[in-house]
Amino acid sequence: MKILIIEDEKTLTDSVVEYLHEEGHICEAVYTYFDALEKVELYEYDCIVVDINLPDGSGLDIIKHIKKSAKSLGIIIISARNSLENRIEGLEIGADNYLTKPFHLAELNAHLKSINRRINFNGNEELILNEIKILPNQHTAYVHDKELKLTKKEYELLLFFIANKNKVITKSGLAEHLWGDYMDMADSFDFIYTHIKNLRSKLIKEGCNDYIRTVHGVGYKFTICE
Repeated sequence: MKILIIEDEKTLTDSVVEYLHEEGHICEAVYTYFDALEKVELYEYDCIVVDINLPDGSGLDIIKHIKKSAKSLGIIIISARNSLENRIEGLEIGADNYLTKPFHLAELNAHLKSINRRINFNGNEELILNEIKILPNQHTAYVHDKELKLTKKEYELLLFFIANKNKVITKSGLAEHLWGDYMDMADSFDFIYTHIKNLRSKLIKEGCNDYIRTVHGVGYKFTICE
């Protein structure tokens, strides 16, 4: 998942980002209200993890802004506020979960996995499309029940393609989702072509149909008939 952490406690933020990176997520972090608004306006995320108390605004207002813009993403509130009123308010304006500080990072990750299943897999523990099977909680993929030996980026790429099957995805959209802030340091999109070439080769080698189509001048499309 691509996740934006909005939290002004840098030590906590660093711990969350490090843990979630190790769990296979792509994380970006901001520490202020206005930086968070800029991020959610410019980029797409699967989920945001947001504190209510920010130095220059309220995390609740960020949630309201997201809901007004009709962006489809998961929202987890993390807060030192533990009153029933705060929890109810956060959930009523659209948050999926409300975690009170201090919380266990494993619990946060469990909530993220649940949101990922809801958003991308209709709540299922596995996704099956023709001969392809994905087990998102285990970060594994299979073709004809044989496990694919994918790199982390190849797996994320396959997951992103399947979650957006039959849609044209631009090269910049792929780069933004898979590399986040680091995309801006790339001189070209050649690295995307390399990852797609390797993923396609591994899929075909195990007897998978070639679903990846190049849309010239735009990007790619994972064309599949269920």
